[in-house]
Amino acid sequence: MLHRCYPGLTVIAIGGMLLAGCASAPRAERTQAGRQRSQAAAQTAETNESGEVDPDLVEAHAHYTMGMIHDADDEPELALQEFSKAALADPANEELVLDLSRRYLQRKQPEQALEVLSRAASVPNASGAVFARLGLVHSRLGKDEEAVQASRTAIKRSPLWLTGYQNLFLIHLQKNRIPEALAVLEEARKQPGTGAEFLIDLAELYTNLQRQAPTQRDVSRAGAKEALQRAAKLNPPGAPARLRLADGFNLLGDTTNAAPIYLDLLRRFGDAANLREDVRAKLADIYMRGNEPDKACEQLEGMVRDNPANARAYYFLGSLAYEAKKMPEAEDYYQKALVLGDDFEQGYYDLAGVQISLDHAKAALDTLKKAQAKFRENFMNEFLIGLAYNREKDFTNAVIHYTSAELLARASEPKRLSQYFYFQAGSAYERKGDFDGAEQYFGKALELSPDFPEALNYFGYMLADRGVKLDRAREMIEKAVKLEPKNPAYLDSLGWVLYKMKEPGEALPQILKAVELTEEADATLYDHLGDVYAALHETEKAREAWRKSLTVEPNEQIKKKLEPPN
Repeated sequence: MLHRCYPGLTVIAIGGMLLAGCASAPRAERTQAGRQRSQAAAQTAETNESGEVDPDLVEAHAHYTMGMIHDADDEPELALQEFSKAALADPANEELVLDLSRRYLQRKQPEQALEVLSRAASVPNASGAVFARLGLVHSRLGKDEEAVQASRTAIKRSPLWLTGYQNLFLIHLQKNRIPEALAVLEEARKQPGTGAEFLIDLAELYTNLQRQAPTQRDVSRAGAKEALQRAAKLNPPGAPARLRLADGFNLLGDTTNAAPIYLDLLRRFGDAANLREDVRAKLADIYMRGNEPDKACEQLEGMVRDNPANARAYYFLGSLAYEAKKMPEAEDYYQKALVLGDDFEQGYYDLAGVQISLDHAKAALDTLKKAQAKFRENFMNEFLIGLAYNREKDFTNAVIHYTSAELLARASEPKRLSQYFYFQAGSAYERKGDFDGAEQYFGKALELSPDFPEALNYFGYMLADRGVKLDRAREMIEKAVKLEPKNPAYLDSLGWVLYKMKEPGEALPQILKAVELTEEADATLYDHLGDVYAALHETEKAREAWRKSLTVEPNEQIKKKLEPPN
């Protein structure tokens, strides 16, 4: 409903509306009665400077009151007609003119808005607000020259009001006149005495320019930042302005300025639940991007205390727990997130990944089957199923799902086929006993990443253990050791390939170093050490090493090594 615009009519008009809403007479009779009351009220309320009744104002009042009656009777078309007649009869009533033109623009009727605004702009001393709206309407109608002229008049009459500048900026931007658009913003920026709201709005226009014209990124960011810094010095008191100020800094990546304002909003306006959740979410994002997980957790935990059904907050808590290698906590948070929001596809894959890390392979397969039932077939689901079957030592099924994942990726997501994928597939082929397949996939991994130490070591060890292509195996393992010289697994592989090449003297120091660097006793490592000592004819040391291997893990083949010769 339009605001009350005319003095002297408040009680009478409201009384008329109440009567119109409560009477039992037909609507036509109520409308006629309302017209009579409005005309009578206007004649007693409006006189000109000489004390005579002003007929134009009487007519305007009558139409305005009828518009209010039609509004109350839910007759928007009739209301709009009456308000328009009132504005044309009394174009100096800017509040009515601006509100009416807004309605016309919302209804996509700029021609009607132009009529009432043009009449209002012809009134002496019409305000900048009227000319700014007139410029907007001219722009909507494609009359750029008239739009520029009206907007310039708006700036001249109301230089501390941004709308005139905004109109000019948008006109130039739509025509791809980037230098002219920037010049308008610079003109506004240099205007002295502007308020915080003006400066915050100006910063948003600079940001808009940055998006539309990437070549102006640096100057746009500088202008936006200066405007926001000036607005911050004015210390706008209201929550909406302060929130927009913080959002502006945040959008520029200036979290140093954004975070304190968000925290101040929590402290001063934290009783407003919607604002509190919004601000906490933004702070959590800032802290996660800034590698401050404890602060991020504090905000996210506050969000779930306020709203225990906030699935996204639980999801991000799970992500932070995962990054902190707190896998049981991550699993719990991800599960809560999916209970509350089971349509979040990525959550299933993140939960399954954590479950695989925890060796909860069966639980991971259950999670992934639920995802299969809800979402279309995709690379990630198939790949994770392959990883889960790998953990279950079901290498046949692992290979099947890796193959399916590869086919899906080739069809739609080729970038998914990374060195890590090929390495995992190669290890499953090797454990399945398909060494040709393993060699093919390890080779693809190393094509993509020649310095991938884990693939170099695994591939080299596979060849060495089978006693084939030993020169190539040694070359790859030596490269892995060079990349990670204190990795005991790689040192053991190097010792083993040297042993296989009949060089036990060179193999021994490598394996001894591997034993020294290994934190937990490893059965395979001690078995290799025993074999190397045996090749060096140091029988007692060999038997001691094999016995240590058996204390870690029983193995019939090693037991046979300890049996006395026939």
